[in-house]
Amino acid sequence: MGLNQAMDISVSGLAAQRITLELIASNIANVNTTYTVYGGPYRRRIAVLGEKPVSFNDELAIAQNRLARGVAGVEVVDVVEDTTPLQKIYKPGHPDSDAEGFVELPNVNLSEEMVDLVYTQRLYEANITAFNATKKMMQDTLQIP
Repeated sequence: MGLNQAMDISVSGLAAQRITLELIASNIANVNTTYTVYGGPYRRRIAVLGEKPVSFNDELAIAQNRLARGVAGVEVVDVVEDTTPLQKIYKPGHPDSDAEGFVELPNVNLSEEMVDLVYTQRLYEANITAFNATKKMMQDTLQIP
């Protein structure tokens, strides 16, 4: 694997973690949203990460033994809604309450979102560190007399 591929992998990790951070921010912003454009309360959204498919050029290089397998990186494969049950609270005066006076609230747990936020932030920082280390290696290689 060349240094350019290592940088590409770090960039794919940064992009995937950026999308994950955006979803976490959306979940936190909608922690009290009881009605969406689709009807019903907001449902927590989660990014599903998967291995980035290898390009044709990379497959050819693998076949010619010039590239190690599994150097494509990561990508967001899908964004899914969390299927955990919604919270119900008794609030008869609320505009979105049912006939019995219960309001369904989003299935967003603020504590869980904060833990995911810190974890994703650390992954983002790790990808930046790997990118910077690769960049330094490239710069050092150019310094060789």
